[in-house]
Amino acid sequence: MSYFTLEEVLEVHYAIIEDYGGSHGVRDESRLQSLLEAPQLVAFGTEQYDSIYEKSAVYMRNTIADHIFVDGNKRIGTTLAVLFLMRHRLQLTAAPSELEDFAVSVATEKLDVEAIATWLRDHSETRQV
Repeated sequence: MSYFTLEEVLEVHYAIIEDYGGSHGVRDESRLQSLLEAPQLVAFGTEQYDSIYEKSAVYMRNTIADHIFVDGNKRIGTTLAVLFLMRHRLQLTAAPSELEDFAVSVATEKLDVEAIATWLRDHSETRQV
């Protein structure tokens, strides 16, 4: 399993802000560290999030809900989720506008990991290599 490093997450943040505008910067470093650790959590020998979709959902939910960055949290959380799927040979099939609407729903409806993972699973397919 290949998880994001701090450097990778910061690179995604930088690129998104450069491309789409907004302010650079980490608002909460402890929550950023938590974001890196959350998909890998193991309790009593059992992974808390055992599917690729759940792990991807954790990246999305935690970035959006925790407002880790000064700006662009929905864009960054969504991008991390999509990149994590791609890293594990899955391709999101949702249209960009549908994905944007879903990211807003994650924020406004405070969707949990299970709901996000289900949406990601329903809108993904195995990528041909």
